[in-house]
Amino acid sequence: MTQTAGGRRNQAVSEWLEQAKEDTDQWELVCPKDADGQPIDWRWVRSLDLAGGIGVGLAAVDNPQQNVHALLKRDYAVRDRVEAILAQTSTAFMTDFDRLVASYRLPRALAYANRRLNDEINLLLDRGVADGLWQVSYERQGRVTVPVLTAPAKVGDAPDTTDAGGAVNGECSDPAGMNLTLDVGESANGEGSVGDGMNSTFVDGGAAKGEDSVGLEEIQDRTARILNARAERRKAQRIQRESGAAGMARANLSGVASPGGASTFSPLSGNASSPLPGKSPSLLLENASSGTDAAAASSRSAPTGGSSPAAKQGDWRDVYLPGRDVDTVMGIDIETTGTDPARVYIIDVGFEFMNMASPRPADAPSGYVYEQPYYDAGDAYGQARLSFGVTPANARHGNGLIRDLTGIDVRERGSGEYRLFDEWPEAQTGLLARLTQQPYVAHNATFEHGFFMLNVAGYAEAYRAGRVTIIDTLPMSRQWDPGSAPDENHPYGDNTLEAYAKRQGALDPAHAERHLGLEDAHIMLVAMKRHLTTLRREGAGPWGASGRSGVGGKACGRRRW
Repeated sequence: MTQTAGGRRNQAVSEWLEQAKEDTDQWELVCPKDADGQPIDWRWVRSLDLAGGIGVGLAAVDNPQQNVHALLKRDYAVRDRVEAILAQTSTAFMTDFDRLVASYRLPRALAYANRRLNDEINLLLDRGVADGLWQVSYERQGRVTVPVLTAPAKVGDAPDTTDAGGAVNGECSDPAGMNLTLDVGESANGEGSVGDGMNSTFVDGGAAKGEDSVGLEEIQDRTARILNARAERRKAQRIQRESGAAGMARANLSGVASPGGASTFSPLSGNASSPLPGKSPSLLLENASSGTDAAAASSRSAPTGGSSPAAKQGDWRDVYLPGRDVDTVMGIDIETTGTDPARVYIIDVGFEFMNMASPRPADAPSGYVYEQPYYDAGDAYGQARLSFGVTPANARHGNGLIRDLTGIDVRERGSGEYRLFDEWPEAQTGLLARLTQQPYVAHNATFEHGFFMLNVAGYAEAYRAGRVTIIDTLPMSRQWDPGSAPDENHPYGDNTLEAYAKRQGALDPAHAERHLGLEDAHIMLVAMKRHLTTLRREGAGPWGASGRSGVGGKACGRRRW
């Protein structure tokens, strides 16, 4: 029997998922513990059916004879276990200086299976609502928004039909992994803004059947508790490292005897003078121990020049700032069904090219028409828009928030008309080729980077090898744009793409950000070029005292373009 194209694609996906498990022996050497400090059972990882599914299965989800309480509890336990491993694999891979692990395909494979598991969990939540077992509200708990199960309304109670997140007829307004109140410009330390713990509630589901719920505490989503505890451990470890480094400085072990001069420590400031300007002893210690993230660490204390009227503290994002020689770049923006790359799908990718200094290529086609007719292509060229699908289970669950934000209804993207990005190797290969040809630019670039790590075959390997350079316009807004001055509503300045683009004249004040990949990439590059032109004229930013030569941006190792 002749195999269909779809059948051949499914076979290819199954083969790479199975082949990825061949790397478990290498991963066991470099990643013995997960992100919570627990030993990883790599034999269990090897036993997972990544292609067939690591959850209870959709047949069980739809079987009324199956106990939905037990099914959800089991799926949550598997997801927590897988995600604790995934949270550690990036660090393990980037600090594997002996290159014991050559490929990042196993984390990508685990993320592939985890997305399908997350779809299954959402359908189980939907089933519990439909069966009258619980109601689902979405609440901000520290760093993330999670679904919270509560007892259903009793018979005779008026159902709560309010839905601040846009849910219609039970359609999910905030899928697991979506952080509704995330403001990429509001985090001072890069670990996410922490609110009051419970500051947003969205109700999903209609009237219940009046049945009593059983053991809801056992099946609550533990994501917030896990991530918040993990962040507290990181904070304590950072304080301990810095305290130890300060103690070394006081004991004259951080450079007093070094040729060329001594280092001194001020107990009032907590900083040491050092042969490396702008770096404290704690950061020197971090640089020695954290490998590829050394530059990001050093940027926390280094002063940043620019045109901001207020003195702004250095930030870990500063390593993504462009240098004074930046020219040809590719701007890229992605739209996804949530914020967690291990749980959700890429559904829209838009990119284009622009030269920050040299003229636009004379032979590049002109006159591109964007979805928004008032966008002028200007110096942009090589525009491309790619649309992708979701699994049938994800489409069945729906996503009202993303529909309202982007206009993309995932309920219409679960058929064969739209291929899934994580199942389309040719699309991944093509995108990787473009990401490595020149620096790429994104606004809050760590978002795109996280999705590329777990979705694009070869990206993690290319990034570790120094073949990827990332520039971020968010720190440009924060450090070099006077209009981003802090106010009551934005303690660290308004650094959203929309606000930055409007301040730089790239987006008309009467219009809003479109939230589609290509259109957002375009206003970002226009804003970046106008901003750099101003900074060059003023001798600020990259041309200021703390500016860098070269293209700038973050890369593992440095290459010349």
